[in-house]
Amino acid sequence: MPKVQMPQLGESVAEGTIGKWLKKPGDHVDKYEPIVEVITDKVNAEVPSPFEGTLTEILVQEGETVPNNTDIAVIEAAGEAAGATDEAAAPGGAAEAADEAAAPGGAAEATDEAAAAATTAEASADDTAAQSGQGPAGSDERPERAAAATAVAAPPTRTGGNGVAGPDGYKGPTTPAVKRLAREHGVDLAVVAGTGHGGRVTRDDVLKFVESGGAQRAGQPPAPQAPGPALQAAPAAPQGDPAPSAPSQVMQGDSLKQASPMRKAIATQMTRALQVPVAYTVVEVDMSGVVALREAIKKSYQVQEGVSLTFDAFVAKATVEALKKHVDFNAHYTDEGHWRRQAVNLGIAVAVDDGLVVPVVKDADRLSIHGLNRAIRDLAERSRAGKLKLDDIQGGTFTLDNTGWTGSIITAPIINAPEVGILTMESIVKRPVVVESATGDAIAIKPMMFMCLGFDHRATDGAQAGSFVADVKRWLEAVDSSTAIW
Repeated sequence: MPKVQMPQLGESVAEGTIGKWLKKPGDHVDKYEPIVEVITDKVNAEVPSPFEGTLTEILVQEGETVPNNTDIAVIEAAGEAAGATDEAAAPGGAAEAADEAAAPGGAAEATDEAAAAATTAEASADDTAAQSGQGPAGSDERPERAAAATAVAAPPTRTGGNGVAGPDGYKGPTTPAVKRLAREHGVDLAVVAGTGHGGRVTRDDVLKFVESGGAQRAGQPPAPQAPGPALQAAPAAPQGDPAPSAPSQVMQGDSLKQASPMRKAIATQMTRALQVPVAYTVVEVDMSGVVALREAIKKSYQVQEGVSLTFDAFVAKATVEALKKHVDFNAHYTDEGHWRRQAVNLGIAVAVDDGLVVPVVKDADRLSIHGLNRAIRDLAERSRAGKLKLDDIQGGTFTLDNTGWTGSIITAPIINAPEVGILTMESIVKRPVVVESATGDAIAIKPMMFMCLGFDHRATDGAQAGSFVADVKRWLEAVDSSTAIW
């Protein structure tokens, strides 16, 4: 039967979290009908069905995180039902199905059983994604990662309990999601009794073990004699993952805010992004021309277009014009090298409830100021409404971040790897500045704005970064009443 896979949700995204299944087993689905919501650090996106048919099995449950291209559901495509009925009626068919349903764990273990064969390969893919970028445009995966993702894990050798060597060295049969849960709670899977098929350790096994206090009893040194609760030592994190922090002492009035799947995905991606050697350069821009032009036409523009004209559109236009000239910044940096992209696809950072997404304006260099204004507003509205499509978050080559709406004047942004640059636009603030005139220097009050460019120092250097951001500044300061909006 055809299987639905976890899609690639953005250039730098290596995995996704199942947020909500929109269909349940037995439901009919049309081709391209949304069947599941997937959450990453960039977006909540609805994944459409690539086939028409009946959803027969869900392989990854809500809340679980899996690498790209992992099978997440099975669909009985239209026309296969008759063949499936004949197969079920064959001698032994019904009996085998009954035996499988009656196995320890039952249907709840179907997901673990389907995912166990790929455990080793998925773990390998996680490590690869944490340490390397995406390949050239048009390729979904790096060749070595694709090979790892299709490899079949050899059955592990079990010694005694359910495995060996603790949560990160455990070799017994289970899923990556269960291993991740064990790491979060500091649980040694080798001492957890597995109730799944073939003795597999399941998510419920780990949670019950933690609730029973087993995590504190198993392999923990004696509690100190001093008053106060003892803190459990955090397990070592695998390469490429952030080290888990030790549990905190709880004081009266404290409250724990559980991380949402989006926040967990953001944490993972930002930790990886900080491995990039980022340097910064800041310029101050005289926005007098932009402010004057916008003020002069904003009422007529609002009446004609039905939306307001934002400063974002002007800065976006200046940025894409500079990117056409400085092609090293319209790029991705990967293990293969510095991929300079032909299409100028501008990512726009958008704040959403308890998160951040970066939808992409495709072919932004072909749009006018009005076109960019329309595109940015549309993406921002659909981001906050949770209505982005997969194509909206893929293919970004450079990111623009408007941090000024919060009142900030200088922000050091984190690069949206594997992109090589990100530019912030800060608050426009009236400040006294020195201006030159025929009679000498004078002090004038002007609307000024800082811009901060963060760039990957592996791909380019300070001189090139300074030249790029100077061209952005030059374009903005040249805006006057003759500047074309449409």
